[in-house]
Amino acid sequence: MTTQEILQAAQAARLPLALADTDAKNAALKAMAVALIAAQDEILAANQRDLEAARGQVSDVMLDRLALTPGRLTDMAKGMREVAALPDPVGTVLRKIVRPNGLLIEKTAVPMGVIAIIYESRPNVTSDAAALALKAGSACVLRCGKEAWATCHAIVQALRAGLRKMRLPECAISLVEDTSHASARELMTADGLVDLLIPRGGAGLIRACVEQATVPCIQTGTGICHVYVDAAADLEMALNIVENAKTSRPSVCNAEEALLVHRDVAAAFLPMLKQRLVDGRAAAGMTPVELHLDPAAAAIIPGVPAAPGDFDTEYLDYKLSVAVVPSLEDAVAHIAAHSTHHSEAIVTGDKAAAQRFVTCVDSAAVYVNASTRFTDGGEFGLGCEMGISTQKLHARGPMGLAELCTYKYIIHGSGQTRGGASAAMATPCR
Repeated sequence: MTTQEILQAAQAARLPLALADTDAKNAALKAMAVALIAAQDEILAANQRDLEAARGQVSDVMLDRLALTPGRLTDMAKGMREVAALPDPVGTVLRKIVRPNGLLIEKTAVPMGVIAIIYESRPNVTSDAAALALKAGSACVLRCGKEAWATCHAIVQALRAGLRKMRLPECAISLVEDTSHASARELMTADGLVDLLIPRGGAGLIRACVEQATVPCIQTGTGICHVYVDAAADLEMALNIVENAKTSRPSVCNAEEALLVHRDVAAAFLPMLKQRLVDGRAAAGMTPVELHLDPAAAAIIPGVPAAPGDFDTEYLDYKLSVAVVPSLEDAVAHIAAHSTHHSEAIVTGDKAAAQRFVTCVDSAAVYVNASTRFTDGGEFGLGCEMGISTQKLHARGPMGLAELCTYKYIIHGSGQTRGGASAAMATPCR
């Protein structure tokens, strides 16, 4: 099918999905989870084909983003079941107003309609997006990167089998067949067919969507995430947080890319950092972290001299920019200058410093004494997520079911009409 045909089919699925009750949607989600596991062999075989084609073309950490295992498939199915267990947002009365004339006005959550998602090489986005869109009563049109197409196609085929079993329209979940830039542009400009566009990927993809989209678009974030080690930090705690934020999965957007250390603890902390992230990992046969150091940090430990653009780089790799700052205020200023407003953390035992940091840092998720790796729909109790929004309108942070709904005002009356003296205009419009 052409992209246009897929969008028109998704439009046709809008009404059946809007009319589906909570039980029907939950049953479909559970059937989709079962079908996903039942198709494990086909999905993993397709994933191997994608990995073989990508090997040598992308970095090892990007191959890790693309790779599926039985465990990751199980987690994807679990995420779908968790979405089924969440309250249904559709029909929720967000605000109720009773007017003096007896009108009852209800601000009510309703489905978005058709949600398009452009993403790159993370196959789990396929099931996450499909599950959330379905529970929120919307059809989803997925457009993945060419590196992941075989895997995503196999996943969508499995999810559609679950929809068939529950007699919901298969076109509620669709995968664009064209992986060229033309199909991405078609989604960006599909006025009247796409109600919401969500890009998930690198800075280039997100910038293209923001600049070119004529349909409503939510800007999801590249993640230049910071950890600031304050003068009052427990240094062992700080070391554990930095290690987790950087190395647990460096290819994802909530991984730490920049470390700021207060100058009062830099001489003690930075040698600990080098031992844990560089020397210790190398000795254990793991990939050491390449430390890109500003002049103050380089005066304490060896590393790569930080280039001018390093603190504005989302590495998605075993690399970390490190700077020494004179004060908390300087840390906040550095974050304001270089952050993508995704996730930032402070490690401190000073409650006043923590409060100042969370008040002054303008990011979607701000942590006190915890790793930035928790910025995730599942970790936030949302089941899974559609993406991390770094904008401020409509949605911010991990986007779950509530953020995938819009609302309408439903007004109940008993024959009221508007008029009377208040309706008369002294100077009528001409």
